[in-house]
Amino acid sequence: MFKSDQKGKREDRRKHPRVVLDLPLEYRVSNVPNTHGALVVNGSEMGILMESVKKILIGTNLKIVLLFPKEYELADFEVSAQIVWEEPYRKKNWGGYRYGLKFVSITADDQWKLRELFSGRYQLN
Repeated sequence: MFKSDQKGKREDRRKHPRVVLDLPLEYRVSNVPNTHGALVVNGSEMGILMESVKKILIGTNLKIVLLFPKEYELADFEVSAQIVWEEPYRKKNWGGYRYGLKFVSITADDQWKLRELFSGRYQLN
């Protein structure tokens, strides 16, 4: 969103700032056993931006597991999320979709992991 009197400066009205990420994600449509892979592009405490080759309807609820490095191990957190927007997306030889997901439910422990991840306490490179 842009404010016209700011002459090109972008105003971010989000309550929780976005953090750029490049992490693998595993998801499944609620109550369906098949899992699919995707990538997380960025996120906040409210939701994530995901890239996938699969077409998923807006409003679909997903169970997702986000994988990230924590020192010398691989950590994860699980969350229920809902797709709130979708757009076709292409880069190089890859075609798929970008999805905006909002978190629907998350445990207190996984909420803590999420805050730690987005605060930069885990080295992601």
